Amino acid sequence: MRLSRVVAVVLVAALVAACGGRPRGVLEPVAATAPGTSSVEMVVATTRSGEGVSRAELFSGERGQLAFADITVSIPPEAVRKVGEVQWPTQLPGDPARDFVTIRADLISREQAVSIVDAVAAKSKPRRVLVFVHGFNNRFEDAVYRFAQIVHDSNLDAAPVLFTWPSRGQVFAYGYDRESSNFSRDALEAVLAALVANKSVDEISILAHSMGNWVTLEALRQMAIRNGHIPAKINTVMLAAPDVDVDVFRTQIESIGKPRPEFTLFVSRDDRALAVSQRVWGTTARLGAIDPTAEPFKTELEGQGIDVIDLTEVQGSDALNHAKFAESPEVVRLIGSRIAGSDLTETRMGVGDHIGQITTGAATTVGAAAGLVLTAPIAIFDGQTRENYGNRVNELGHTVSGTAGATGNLITAPLGGTTSGGRAAAPAAAAARPDEAGDGK
Repeated sequence: MRLSRVVAVVLVAALVAACGGRPRGVLEPVAATAPGTSSVEMVVATTRSGEGVSRAELFSGERGQLAFADITVSIPPEAVRKVGEVQWPTQLPGDPARDFVTIRADLISREQAVSIVDAVAAKSKPRRVLVFVHGFNNRFEDAVYRFAQIVHDSNLDAAPVLFTWPSRGQVFAYGYDRESSNFSRDALEAVLAALVANKSVDEISILAHSMGNWVTLEALRQMAIRNGHIPAKINTVMLAAPDVDVDVFRTQIESIGKPRPEFTLFVSRDDRALAVSQRVWGTTARLGAIDPTAEPFKTELEGQGIDVIDLTEVQGSDALNHAKFAESPEVVRLIGSRIAGSDLTETRMGVGDHIGQITTGAATTVGAAAGLVLTAPIAIFDGQTRENYGNRVNELGHTVSGTAGATGNLITAPLGGTTSGGRAAAPAAAAARPDEAGDGK
């Protein structure tokens, strides 16, 4: 019986561990070029350590001081790729005609980072910046290539800034990653404050995924407490599958206060990985898996003026229903085509026609100037580079025997809408954490 339970846990990890054999060191710049390619330049701010790391990897999953990099990624021609996917090299050096490859990857100073942001932001009117904060289970290169894909597929009209915190990129390193997110909230606040102070920047949008929502909400909370409010330049915050306890979120929003940015929340109630996570951790409802039409959530979200996009009706093709944004080029194109300044009331209707139910808070649009950041935020769900899960199964110890049986049942059982008393009542999937099953990239 114990063996079968271990197998059940390993099965969950395996379902999100595809392509674990792809090569490391993809950040080594290549000199080769190919016709039809395009490129994405981003400024990277990171609390990862660069000590003892090769030129081809740049930063590790260990913790360090705030550092900056300038990275340009080449995207292969449209004819050989699918919107919403990263074409990882199968061998090094990658082939720019068919793979994502790195053209430049340089460590830079804070002053150089500001200069690059100024130059790129100046190309948009108003001058905009998108800050992306990745989730649990991401290596440095994972965050870089996925953000490049998001920027490219959305035709982003803003300067891309990646904030990447020390994740070890391992399914069973959840505890380390969680503490690393706490470690990084001051640095994210400092980055946001610097962007606010930059006179070359008019608008700042934030897109956070999974555990990255914790870093983001904590940084915004600190900023509001420190300054008495969130600066008006930060006008849009997107919370994609947030790995945040709903009760904690209530206190964070209260601390952030008003006026505050337009908040948009992405949820899905049929994510089996979230249900597995709930069995393992036994936590209360996670914000990214609530039923926004059920009380008390409906009234609370409306009262807070938070827009909700419910993706439960989106058809997922993977066994865990955990990669819907990544698997839907249609959603990528629909949302990404609405750049800042577009009439997002029309966007809301278009998205609703394709992805199902949308629940509206007090605001009437997805968020002013939000189209620029809405491209496939959960394209991070590709579940690649999880090759190291196998040798960590034994670390689960007695926890495996106590939880994996239920895990196996959740993989095959239909997800019901059972509720229990209390204000955090939600379906089984709604009470789970997005990250444990390897939401990763």
